[in-house]
Amino acid sequence: MSSLATMARRTTRKIESGTPAHRDRAIDGLRALALLAVPTGHWLLGGFTLSSDGAVHNASPLGAFAGLAPVSWVLQMLGIFFLVGGYASVLSYRRRKGSTRAWLGGRLARLGRPVLGVTAVWAALLPVLHFGFDVPVDTLRTASTLVIQPLWFVGVYTVVTALTPLCVRAARRLGVWAAAPLLGSVAVVDFLRYGPYADAVPSWLSLLNILPGWLFAYQLGVSWGEGRVTRRHAWALLIGGAALFAALLLAFGYPASMVGVPGEARTNSHPPSLLVLALAAAQSGAAILLRDRLGRLLKRPALWAPVVVVNLSAMTILCWHQTAMLAAAVPASFLGEVPGLVGAPDSVGWILARLAWMPVFAGLLVLIGRYARGFESPWARTGPGRRTLAGLLAAGFAAFALGIA
Repeated sequence: MSSLATMARRTTRKIESGTPAHRDRAIDGLRALALLAVPTGHWLLGGFTLSSDGAVHNASPLGAFAGLAPVSWVLQMLGIFFLVGGYASVLSYRRRKGSTRAWLGGRLARLGRPVLGVTAVWAALLPVLHFGFDVPVDTLRTASTLVIQPLWFVGVYTVVTALTPLCVRAARRLGVWAAAPLLGSVAVVDFLRYGPYADAVPSWLSLLNILPGWLFAYQLGVSWGEGRVTRRHAWALLIGGAALFAALLLAFGYPASMVGVPGEARTNSHPPSLLVLALAAAQSGAAILLRDRLGRLLKRPALWAPVVVVNLSAMTILCWHQTAMLAAAVPASFLGEVPGLVGAPDSVGWILARLAWMPVFAGLLVLIGRYARGFESPWARTGPGRRTLAGLLAAGFAAFALGIA
């Protein structure tokens, strides 16, 4: 134990000494917080049931415990992630030494490599698990859906990152108000799909919310990075966002959960509803107001070191956290129902057991991450043939996960 403590102190000192004085620790802290909320939410609010043939299927405790919905308000921190993403992109965009195209290419490659890695690995795993370990096809489809589920975020984030130059121009011209048309666009679509004319509106109309819905907080972050968001604006975002959130819940019948609930006809996040933007506005306002305080807190080396580690492993955490949970659940399914892991998530006992499993998932993610982090680095030794093979495997896995194959 003492050797581990010594190693931790050495790592902490090394990280602290290697941190530039100009590093914005608060932004990194907010990003780390938003990142950790993703696996925490998926691990806590995602369960499994076991069918008579031994196959694993998705389930959610929210179906039985509607009172858990406020937990999703805390764990839905994608607004914060897009906010700090926009802020960081502005700083990176200013520092670029080459063309805008080269800058975008570098950022998009950093997003794409880990996604290609996890999907290619899973494509290779599927036949091994089925033919080598007799894992049912339905279990593999459930697992594939879970693995690909968080990757939609990478696709959306790729698009908004590509729009950074336009967002910068809008921020310089309109300041914080550059995000207002995005909010208005989502409000109009929500009125059409949920208002008095909902029966005459085609279902695909909701897809129009995807880009403005997630670009909203990113544009706020870009405006913040351009110095166009003041504390007065932050207070307005916090209070206005909270008031809109409450009104949508209490007066307009929006679902309370920020994630999809089995059996519910409406969902807030896929695609994002106005409730998501209201929460993002309130979270953004709070983050901007707390920035200085958080920056001072993270001057403590013991708090700063974990933030750095999480940020360095951002895409690994995002891409592989579902695999960590599945690494425990799929083998356990051969034993039958296991409390908190495989079995209907419909009791307080399940919730307590799932909380006990959370450290196990975290440990498995750390173990997987030791090997998976290599996908985040440039593939300097990977030739065109291997890259093509990885692309084909990833495409095949996506087709299987989405039910195309």
